[in-house]
Amino acid sequence: MAAAAFFKQGKKIVAIGRNYAEHIKELKNTTPKEPFFFLKPTTSYVASGGKVEIPRGIIAHHEVELGLVIGKNGRDISQADAHSHIAGYALAVDMTARNLQDQVKKKGLPWSAAKGFDTFTPIGSFIPLSSTPNAQNLNLTLKINGEIKQDGNTDQMIFPIPRLIEHISSIMTLEEGDLILTGTPSGVGPVTPGDKVSCTLSDPDTGSIISTLDFEAVERAGGYHFVPE
Repeated sequence: MAAAAFFKQGKKIVAIGRNYAEHIKELKNTTPKEPFFFLKPTTSYVASGGKVEIPRGIIAHHEVELGLVIGKNGRDISQADAHSHIAGYALAVDMTARNLQDQVKKKGLPWSAAKGFDTFTPIGSFIPLSSTPNAQNLNLTLKINGEIKQDGNTDQMIFPIPRLIEHISSIMTLEEGDLILTGTPSGVGPVTPGDKVSCTLSDPDTGSIISTLDFEAVERAGGYHFVPE
């Protein structure tokens, strides 16, 4: 499988939570002692230029992230060997049904529905390794209708990329085409139908833009309807 085909052929999306200190503070969460992750279905992908469908009653939040595209299967991968398993990167947004998530968290229930709606993982084009000499120093920005909402750098990660790969692969095999979402900087907030969202991944040293991601939010017709309890 060509790495660029991860969008259609990858088996899973592994999403790291609480990997930026300021984001942890804004949601009043506790800081994990080891990487924390959840899974998203690949049916949640929507390509740049597409539409994110927001179900009725849902308050949907944006979370811009750097994604790692796995290029080689691996289990129990060491930090020293982690980068040899990365085929490239992708700019992504982890959409979250925040009010649904808050409700199920209070009950101690899983978050799968809050993260797994169709179109809840907008994704940019595959970025080859040659375009990202230092993935641990990249700017992530997200704008809604032209206004900056998130502006962070991957150097703010609590757990760096090799540690994430080591931890995940100690639990489950990472397979070619899998995507790891590495966490989001602070500034998360609502996206409502009619909003136009634009994201950029850039090199702070050169000022060059490495990748862009754009989508429009629309109201989903039919399907799930959230009713608060």
